Amino acid sequence: MQGLNPFGRSADAGRPAPVRHAPMRPAPQPKTATPRRDPAPSRLAYRLNRMMLRPLIRRLVRIGIPAFLAAMVVGIWLSDDTRRANLSSSIDGLVDRIQHREAFMVHSMEIHGASAVVDKGLRAMLPVDLPASSFEIDLEKLRERVLKLDAVEAVDLRILPGGVLSATVTERVPAVLWRHARGIELLDKTGHRVASATSRDVRGDLPIIAGEGADRAAAEAMALIDAAGPILPRLRGLERMGERRWDVVLDRGQRIKLPAEGALRALEHVIAMDKAQHMLDRDIAVVDLREEGRPVVQIGLDAQNAIRRARGQDQIGPDGKPIEPGTDAAGKSTTKTASRVKKT
Repeated sequence: MQGLNPFGRSADAGRPAPVRHAPMRPAPQPKTATPRRDPAPSRLAYRLNRMMLRPLIRRLVRIGIPAFLAAMVVGIWLSDDTRRANLSSSIDGLVDRIQHREAFMVHSMEIHGASAVVDKGLRAMLPVDLPASSFEIDLEKLRERVLKLDAVEAVDLRILPGGVLSATVTERVPAVLWRHARGIELLDKTGHRVASATSRDVRGDLPIIAGEGADRAAAEAMALIDAAGPILPRLRGLERMGERRWDVVLDRGQRIKLPAEGALRALEHVIAMDKAQHMLDRDIAVVDLREEGRPVVQIGLDAQNAIRRARGQDQIGPDGKPIEPGTDAAGKSTTKTASRVKKT
């Protein structure tokens, strides 16, 4: 070892090197027969896990089961009659306090555009007496009831701020009188009933129509009346014949029979002929236009007797039979009249 130290000898050169003991190795453990744990889930856990992957099962577990339990608890609690009565009275009292707050109260009613009769009828149709809660007034049902009044065409119902029930009424305007077997009624331009009339003199300014079914053809009648401008002063009314056509009735007993189809055109044709030839100023009783290609004119009784006298024939009476000698056209004796004239 001396040759390894070039710088000289060391004092411990003859001392031996210390002995270092190697660490002891752990004793080998004896092998046991314990099996390793299988990381795979059990069959039940696997099936439960697969079931929870379905949305329906998840909703049932998270929502359905808690809701069922809550409903069961509430049902058990409400199974007692006393509890149910107390709960019902509490809810009714709460609703009543809310509905009868001042903000929801209706104190008065204002009606615009209505006559006195309609005003009175509308106020009588209110389902409650004022003041009342607005929740107790069904405006839609009230509107339907008001529209059942014959004189009302439209109505607008609103609850205004301040607790005012406002009703704006549009009444039907009478346009024609309808005479039928049950009396006289006022109709508007569409034929809807407005009111009843006791006599013709109640509304002498309105034209009159007559006959069954005339109300359903009131629109056509109004068009005929508007077209009868030149003969309007002589017009007495329109009569519905057989619920299918019109007769125009004029003064002096004259009558114009219009066809079922094209009545307006036929009336305009008659008015044009009268304007050109003054046909209606003559002794004509009936102008029959029911057949478009064959108009017929029936002359009056006086004109017929004048023609018969010119022909040397006997006169006829209103019944169409010849008049006996010594009587006039009305069937009255003229002999006594002549003797009385001689005595005077």
